[in-house]
Amino acid sequence: MKRPYLRLKRYTKEKLGLKQLFFVTNIYRFIKKIFYPLTRLIPRKLDSLRDLDDTKKIEGSEQNIETVSVILSGYQRPHTLKEQYAAVMNQTYRPSEVLFWQNGSVKKASFDEEIISKMKAAKSNYNFGVWARFAFALNCKSKYICIFDDDTIPGKKWLENCIQSYKKKPGLYGTIGLIYKSKESYYGAQRIGWDGINNDDIREVDIVGHAWFFEREMLSTYWKELPDLDDFYVGEDMHFSYMLQKYTDLRTYVPPHPINNKELWGSLKGEKYGGDAVATGSFAVSIMDNYFKKIVRLGFKIINDKR
Repeated sequence: MKRPYLRLKRYTKEKLGLKQLFFVTNIYRFIKKIFYPLTRLIPRKLDSLRDLDDTKKIEGSEQNIETVSVILSGYQRPHTLKEQYAAVMNQTYRPSEVLFWQNGSVKKASFDEEIISKMKAAKSNYNFGVWARFAFALNCKSKYICIFDDDTIPGKKWLENCIQSYKKKPGLYGTIGLIYKSKESYYGAQRIGWDGINNDDIREVDIVGHAWFFEREMLSTYWKELPDLDDFYVGEDMHFSYMLQKYTDLRTYVPPHPINNKELWGSLKGEKYGGDAVATGSFAVSIMDNYFKKIVRLGFKIINDKR
């Protein structure tokens, strides 16, 4: 403020004389005293208005800040993709984007290119196993992510169910949950969700599968420890719950799956599609058992071991 004042003072002295200079100087000081403090408040006021505007956007556009990315998996079940995509797009909480990960297979499967063209797709010529989808998930741009097995057709309120449950109890959610009977064996676990005890409320479990719903930020915890190179076909589900348990206070849950409201379920046709010849469980249960014992040795605590 000094330079304009000096220029004004010099100009007044040259053109008007001392009396006029005294008068103009006093007027200038008066204006400065009144209005200059107000000019300092204007940016702060604008900031507060922006904050208020942002608050209104958050309160009025919840869909924009709580978006969901969905990942569909392709391997050897091309016949389920069209139905699965339709079920995802028919959700009451519509996803902001749908991605498709096609794993390489020796027995090549022909997927519907018209459906794939509607998604952000990555098709691999190599079988990277079941872990690759969680690496592919790093490309998602939403707050939440839901990854589906290729035999999993969700009810139309599945994503809505997951979001509402997450707000009550943040953590990892899935449509089928396992509660192990002991830390000695993977076999004989109690099943919670669509294929087991139909829980009316949120139920804590040891691990979840068939569909995984979680906040994108949780991927940093998922990949905090890398899998061994020989862990290829199994373990991605157990690893997720183990990492959350080890590095955070987040737990693993199954959202409500009431017997009389299948719209909330994460899997409607698991029995039809999940028991075919390409099901991982048909040959990998013994490998799952070995992986379970491995993470227990490393420190994974099951629910029945805590009590």
